[in-house]
Amino acid sequence: MRKRLPIRFTGTAACAPLATAALCVAAWCGAGGLAQEPETEHPAIRSQSPVVLDRVVAVVNNQAILDSDIDDEIRLSVLDPGRVGLGVLTRSKSLEQLIARALIQQQIRQEDLQSAEPAQAEVDARLSEIRRQLPACVRNHCATEEGWKNFLAIHNLTQERVEAYLHYRLEILRFIEQRFRQGISISPQEIETYYHDTLAPQYAKGEAIPPLDEVSKRIEEILLQQQVNVLFDGWLNNLRKLGNIEVLDPTIQEPAPAVQPAPATTGGSAGTAPGGSGKARQ
Repeated sequence: MRKRLPIRFTGTAACAPLATAALCVAAWCGAGGLAQEPETEHPAIRSQSPVVLDRVVAVVNNQAILDSDIDDEIRLSVLDPGRVGLGVLTRSKSLEQLIARALIQQQIRQEDLQSAEPAQAEVDARLSEIRRQLPACVRNHCATEEGWKNFLAIHNLTQERVEAYLHYRLEILRFIEQRFRQGISISPQEIETYYHDTLAPQYAKGEAIPPLDEVSKRIEEILLQQQVNVLFDGWLNNLRKLGNIEVLDPTIQEPAPAVQPAPATTGGSAGTAPGGSGKARQ
């Protein structure tokens, strides 16, 4: 994950959870911690308001998540086949994904799982699949260099950023597969059903739909993720409980749903409807 230190913060609240000297110094100086000599400071500089280039919005075990990381996640979501038909990724869901990803990557580093590291050839292969098969890419003719460059420009992306995104997605998927896949299998019938009922309708009339044998591996991966999520969510929730997570900008998070009391019934006890919680999906 990219870490770009902010030049100025709007306040010093981010210093406490970060415990990172560089970030705290930047915030302190931006708040006027260093005295300026009045006679050497230009009047035009004194009249200017501080410009916030970036800011920390959350901290996960001393790892900062920046506001720009959320913007990146939203832009990159166009490359996620699992989001087709779900609309634009919200900032709150983006933050959830970034928090979950930080926890997983920290766990990978802690366990020193070199086997989860994807080779560049795998990243290149996944990028080639996306350019040829992703519905949004098919419509923009991403299989050609000109079409791909136009697609990147439309979504304000770069080749390097896309490759980095695919790299850590492959790393996380491999880690999840190694830890949770045992005992889970995807049948050919499930793959074929997904192909006809979910994938094919995503292409407009007249657009070429990739043959089943070309996309079956990717479909298997998507279906595997869906089943693994049941096991994975419990493990991830435990990481959240054990970890130190602080959201510094609560306006990004979705408010928790109100708990409504269930109507009282004769001979029974009144209950409450459980509140829902968002789950991060990788």
